[in-house]
Amino acid sequence: MPKTDLYDADIVAWAEQQAHWLRAGALDRLDLEHLAEEIEDVGKSEQRELASRLSLLLAHLLKWQFQPKRRGNSWQRTIREQRRSIKARLDRTPSLMAMLRDATWLDEIWADAVADAVGETGLSAFPDDCPWRLTDVLEVDWLPE
Repeated sequence: MPKTDLYDADIVAWAEQQAHWLRAGALDRLDLEHLAEEIEDVGKSEQRELASRLSLLLAHLLKWQFQPKRRGNSWQRTIREQRRSIKARLDRTPSLMAMLRDATWLDEIWADAVADAVGETGLSAFPDDCPWRLTDVLEVDWLPE
């Protein structure tokens, strides 16, 4: 089966084949185009995971601030877990820090967090822009008032 056909038919078998050929030094047999795409996708996957966790963290911080009577251990656990996971991801993949300096990316994350908070609370009076510093958001013990 040609290397591109295997890629389309069974990506796991394709990946095993590519790994085998890499280890064997059979570079001429590699499916370079798809291999490059898959490597790029690893980075995109890490970025999506960071975005998802940060969005969830921000949504819970919004709920914490705007629904003080509903605050509870569940929200605190989610906030703590997202911060822990974000820190671990940034420690393992320091290049992701660049995402946290990208204003456009952060605006998209904020919009997702607001949409989630609106959907979960039914409230609509959330700020258009994040009112908190990112360093505070990621700080272990910080909570908005």
